[in-house]
Amino acid sequence: MIQRNTRLDSVNYELQGPLYEKAKELEEQGHRILKLNLGNPAPFGFDAPQHVVDHIIQNLPKAQGYADYRGIVPAREAIRDYYRTKGVQGVQLNDIMIGNGVSELVFFAVQALLNEGDEVLVPTPDYPLWTAAVNFSGGKTVHYLCDEASGWYPDLTDIRRKITSRTRAIVLINPNNPTGAVYPPEMVQQLVALAEEHGLVVFSDEIYDKILYEGVVHYPTACFADTALVVTFSGLSKNYLSAGFRAGWMLVSGNKRAAAGYIDGLNILASLRVCSNVPAQYAIAVALKGYQAVDDLVLPGGRLRQQRDLCYEMLTAIPGISCVKPMGAFYMFPKIDVKKFGITSDLQFALDFLEQQQVLLVQGSGFNWQHPDHFRVVYLPSSEEISQTMVKLSGFLQQYQQQSPALSLKDR
Repeated sequence: MIQRNTRLDSVNYELQGPLYEKAKELEEQGHRILKLNLGNPAPFGFDAPQHVVDHIIQNLPKAQGYADYRGIVPAREAIRDYYRTKGVQGVQLNDIMIGNGVSELVFFAVQALLNEGDEVLVPTPDYPLWTAAVNFSGGKTVHYLCDEASGWYPDLTDIRRKITSRTRAIVLINPNNPTGAVYPPEMVQQLVALAEEHGLVVFSDEIYDKILYEGVVHYPTACFADTALVVTFSGLSKNYLSAGFRAGWMLVSGNKRAAAGYIDGLNILASLRVCSNVPAQYAIAVALKGYQAVDDLVLPGGRLRQQRDLCYEMLTAIPGISCVKPMGAFYMFPKIDVKKFGITSDLQFALDFLEQQQVLLVQGSGFNWQHPDHFRVVYLPSSEEISQTMVKLSGFLQQYQQQSPALSLKDR
């Protein structure tokens, strides 16, 4: 028998896992499934700005060959200039690397750092790619608590308690997926100070840094780093509604002198794949410097703001559901009263809802949350679809009691 790599035994990505496969099976049977498993703007009518699309088309003749493994110069210049306007200093062109989406770069960043058994502090709940990347790289994920009672902010006491001699890095996801929390500057500063104290690399996932509500301001982690090394991640997928273009970037800032070996490792990994997709790289400069369509979407009356408000109001009106109001991104992470509904498995809950109401959600455990009392909602659909979905959820819960223990989807 040909077996898979045993490191995959600890790798999961529930956003496109067994529930997603079950949804496709139901589609093949003729059901229409509302897929709220991914933050994918395009299927819900959020198109990439036309000037960005046009620029890619115009530059296709230039994009037929390989580019520098770090990325084309105009794109990296635009990224550098963008972060300078946000207060990040000392970033040079060679500190910036473009990849096939942030996902590829996360794996580069983790694999270049970790030796077998090294530990990385990752939030719970988290975006599960981070846990997967650490585990697959031979590291050990140590989850620190983001506290729902404190607006889903990181619990600094819990973080400090979990730092050991094997800890190499800490991950921040800000604005946060799946909770929608946006961290205040003093909290980011405290987190960076803790990393500096213990010599940790800070991986800062900031791909939603423009999707903010009610006047909330996002502060890049790199603004607060003096002696810490910060690796910042962002891209076109969310802020620029261009998920399918697969254009992400990371930049290294802070104490680069002490990290020459690590940076060399990043360059080796990037050069092995020759370069990232070149046509989409031509979208980066025009996206960063041009009209920012997302700014209008998050203002009062803007589509994202309206959908967030409607989803929050209807969710929290359902008996047995509570939710911290998100201040960024396009997700909510509501809590469900497990005693009221007899829930012992959040996977079973999500499966029952999918089969009965044809709506695909992701259970909280898919984000490495340890209790069966949460699920994630994506509020990208139209207001009409959100309203219909919340009515379905309310009706479903009126009669729901989880009667049986969780079953493997293979058993269904």
